[in-house]
Amino acid sequence: MTLTPQSAADRTRILTEALPYIQRFHGKTIVIKYGGNAMVDENLKRGFARDVVLMKLVGMNPVVVHGGGPQIGQLLEKIGKKSEFVQGMRVTDRETMDVVEMVLGGLVNKEIVNLISQQGGKAVGLSGKDGGLIRARKMVLKKSPGTEKLPPEIIDIGHVGEVSGIDPHLVALLDTGDFIPVIAPIGVGEEDGLTYNINADVVAGKLAITLKAEKLILLTNTAGVLDGEGKLLTGLSVKDVKGLIENGTIHGGMLPKVNYALDAVSSGVRSAHIIDGRVEHAVLLEIFTNEGVGTLIKS
Repeated sequence: MTLTPQSAADRTRILTEALPYIQRFHGKTIVIKYGGNAMVDENLKRGFARDVVLMKLVGMNPVVVHGGGPQIGQLLEKIGKKSEFVQGMRVTDRETMDVVEMVLGGLVNKEIVNLISQQGGKAVGLSGKDGGLIRARKMVLKKSPGTEKLPPEIIDIGHVGEVSGIDPHLVALLDTGDFIPVIAPIGVGEEDGLTYNINADVVAGKLAITLKAEKLILLTNTAGVLDGEGKLLTGLSVKDVKGLIENGTIHGGMLPKVNYALDAVSSGVRSAHIIDGRVEHAVLLEIFTNEGVGTLIKS
């Protein structure tokens, strides 16, 4: 196809606009939580793989942490096991944990590795159990607040964990070898040695803090943080975000993601981004363009 003067000018503008970002983030670690529509739409999946390969080729160190809730639910349904949730958390008995590990550490993880390989990248799939990467503790949910006389009622949701520690050495080793780590959010109990399923947003945030990442990027199925009129908000400070939480603008399902982003930025990550994974090449657009495609939060 022959380029018209206008299309040639547009492409030149895009390339030159990307240059300062490539220079600024060369050698920097960027942790990406990959999930939502971007994991199920074929075009979006291929686009995401191209994005992380390009990031690696221009000198960045992308680290991918993925979810897989819908895939877990589908497999549980196939084997006749009903999914049960408490306070948004999947109740995970031993049989369910086996399915979770099979899906996250096997099927989903290896599909992402393969997609990156097809685009010319070198990816290595890991779970948090590999090399002692993610240490975990059992998550405790409380049904009642409790009183001075009566303790709160504790709900046991099984093998659902929280991050108690991360060992960054394996990820750092892969980065120096030009590999792209792809991590399933499964950890090992620090005290009991059991396997735990951990929220992928949490793992991505804690990993970004431990790796002293330049950016934490959370892919979602929404445009980002919206104001009361449904307009996208970006360039927010920690103070701005806390105000939006206090006045109720940020609420519901967006609230946990924003809190993970705040935790990362408050702990040394330069910026956190909540972006629309339904947009093709959303990661590149957020990193390499002035406008971006989501909400930027910085200290």
